[in-house]
Amino acid sequence: MSDAALPTVAEVRAAAEAVKAAIDRHLAAVESRVGDEDPAVYAAFNELAAAAEEYDELLYDRYDEVTPFEIPTPEDGAPYAGPAEPAAFSVLIRRDYAVVHPGRLVAQADRVAAHDRDAELVHDGGTAGALGVLFGEYEPDEIASRAKDFGLEEGDSTLWIAASHEIPEPGEWLAAPFGGTDPQDVLHRFDVSSVFDDEEEDDEAAAPGLTPA
Repeated sequence: MSDAALPTVAEVRAAAEAVKAAIDRHLAAVESRVGDEDPAVYAAFNELAAAAEEYDELLYDRYDEVTPFEIPTPEDGAPYAGPAEPAAFSVLIRRDYAVVHPGRLVAQADRVAAHDRDAELVHDGGTAGALGVLFGEYEPDEIASRAKDFGLEEGDSTLWIAASHEIPEPGEWLAAPFGGTDPQDVLHRFDVSSVFDDEEEDDEAAAPGLTPA
């Protein structure tokens, strides 16, 4: 990572303050919890986990250091509390990518723009414009399957299937499409991360081997 891309000292400190505030909110939610499955506790837990992860990433990027703690994620997440027979559901997908070959990304966008006047209008010669061109041309699944062709490296990904009590009105959630999902409405969740591969390797390394007779 270049020095220009490093987070600032102020950004790292702000992330640290966010963790402290999240700890206070989590403790307050636990102290005032109502029952064993209080949604306020789950919400505070998720906020704390997100704040800690953000701080850990910024700390590493700026100082090449990590935190000595990890907030565990429950195996099953928040307990499902949505409708037994959902009338509708939403599929929420997040995929992370690293731009490892910017030149390749821009070159692919140039090829698209050369045959698409609309794409050329939004293409500015940089990676930001290139992403707009490519995602305007290709489906997200094709981007994922051809990530290396586009100079990208896949990171973590997750897919959530969230139940709805009724079908939303057209355009109802467009202003904040990912802002209203309650973890307790998630029917199924599928995560992909290299962390799981590392854990499997650690387990294999820790397993006792067989000594030849």
